Amino acid sequence: MKQQMPLVALAIATIGSIGGTRLSAIAIPWLVLSTTNSPLLTGLAGLAEMLPYVLAKALIGPFIDRLGARRIAIWCDYLSAAAVSIIPLLYLAGFLSIWLLLPAVAVLGVLRAPSDAAKQALVPEVAETGKLSLERVTGILGTSNRLAGTLGAAGAGVLIASLGAGPALFANAAAFVISALALALGLPKVGVATAENRGPIFGNYRAQMAEGWAAFSRDPILVALVIMLAFTGLFDQAYATVLLPVWVRSAGLDASWVGILLAVFSGAAIAGAAFGAFFAERLPRLAMYVIGFIFAGPVPMAALALSPALWLIVSTLLISGFAAGFLNPIIGALLFERIPKPVVGRVIALVGSLTWVLIPFGGIYAGLLTDTAGILTALGVTAALYCIAALSPAVIPRFRAIGKRPVAQPAN
Repeated sequence: MKQQMPLVALAIATIGSIGGTRLSAIAIPWLVLSTTNSPLLTGLAGLAEMLPYVLAKALIGPFIDRLGARRIAIWCDYLSAAAVSIIPLLYLAGFLSIWLLLPAVAVLGVLRAPSDAAKQALVPEVAETGKLSLERVTGILGTSNRLAGTLGAAGAGVLIASLGAGPALFANAAAFVISALALALGLPKVGVATAENRGPIFGNYRAQMAEGWAAFSRDPILVALVIMLAFTGLFDQAYATVLLPVWVRSAGLDASWVGILLAVFSGAAIAGAAFGAFFAERLPRLAMYVIGFIFAGPVPMAALALSPALWLIVSTLLISGFAAGFLNPIIGALLFERIPKPVVGRVIALVGSLTWVLIPFGGIYAGLLTDTAGILTALGVTAALYCIAALSPAVIPRFRAIGKRPVAQPAN
């Protein structure tokens, strides 16, 4: 049991930080939408957080390898708790405006990025400590991620409906504190900078960044994966921050339904991720990868665009969430199988920033499209574009290597 404690701690930290982030991802857009009635300003708030997030994640890699992923994750979670608390405090004091909200969420983005990258960089050592396969560990953490999304979405709906979008963000601050404590207490020795990476922190920063870029760019699977995930991330952000909230309002539903619909999807994805954690090693990777992405985005968006009965939408989200749950074990295992251990912090941070490079513009894209064409057309167009991205691995030859697993894996 003792050797499994790092995995338990990382899972709890994932639930805390991702759950809190999902809550704020619902509360902040709803706060902007309800106070300004502008899909474009709602998208701008997403840009203000995600653009600094992407930039910070791109630059943090060498520090993760030198200072240790554990240390960076803990301190950035504590600082994120302080940063997100500023928003509800300004709201309760009556001083919050869109022009104060934007820099506040930008600071939050800068702090969240290193924490997220550091937690992901801990995976190989956690797997080695627990003597588990990478697919098993990434599957368990994927389940934790989905559970966090479900709890965060459901909690957001309840808190926003009962307290309002501003005060609900105090729960996000508490979640970041829980995440930091879990890592501090459960990971006493995992994630410390290795001997070969110790040295002057700033001395060879440029060389270290170049080494990380070289390790990434010479792997065609990683490059193809990043390009695809960048486009699906754009559409995911458009859906979560603008398309879904605007659809909920246009359907005459209250804010709790944003949380309910996201929680239904994430709840079903928990079952899919849990199933994938134990059986993904035996399933055809490429087929599950394509199917998972089709159900992750195009199917839910098309369901909303067609606007059938609410029970049918909920049923579609249940099926879609389960299928999408298989993605995290596959993507996580692919990354850690292909990234050399000495540069894992740098490459993970680089991959994370590049896959999120279009996310800051998802809200702007959705806001402009919705203002111009209406919510149903915006959902339909986005579903079609997402479907093209999801099907690309089936026709691009370099993706075929996704299905090839390494001969040796850590023992179960």
